[in-house]
Amino acid sequence: MDFKKLAEKIIGLKNTDLQLRDHLIRSGELGNGYHKSMQEIHSKNAEILEGIIDHIGFPTAEKVGTEASEAAWLVIQHSIGNPAFMRKCLMLLENSDSKTQAEKISMAYLADRIAVFEDRPQLYGTQFDWDENGQLSPNVYDDLNKVNERRKSLGLNLLEDQTALIRSRALDENQHPPADLKQRNEEMEAWKKSVGWAT
Repeated sequence: MDFKKLAEKIIGLKNTDLQLRDHLIRSGELGNGYHKSMQEIHSKNAEILEGIIDHIGFPTAEKVGTEASEAAWLVIQHSIGNPAFMRKCLMLLENSDSKTQAEKISMAYLADRIAVFEDRPQLYGTQFDWDENGQLSPNVYDDLNKVNERRKSLGLNLLEDQTALIRSRALDENQHPPADLKQRNEEMEAWKKSVGWAT
């Protein structure tokens, strides 16, 4: 099995994703709903990565190296149009006997993202969205003290500090809240139903 070639392929998927994101940031199009080009890249990348995972199992750092493993995580996080694939990857991560610290953090992010799409409280406070005040804020979580304890156990900063960082990054990237938050949320709910996150 040529893990080196597979690693290069996985890193290429990540680079394609990030290049498009960078383009959308520069053009001011990031944050205006789920951009069609981004949706297409995410879907294509997920399909390719799922084929690799079906062949070698989850692409851990032990198998494909740290860079490719982290690239795989990014592709999985962005495969939001494929709920079954995201759930499958979370299950593979959860059942892995030898998780690195980075893989434990990846699992927390993925679990939170799935929880948010399934309208459940997140456990680690990793997922953010625009609120009614035009600020990026954590999606619903269960309890701040428990969230911060869980974050601390993974070596993550406090949720309050992460919120400040996320808002600062959004300013740096010239991201803006949607012009009509209510309409955007309604569109998001319709999209979630269309891809199978909600019924």
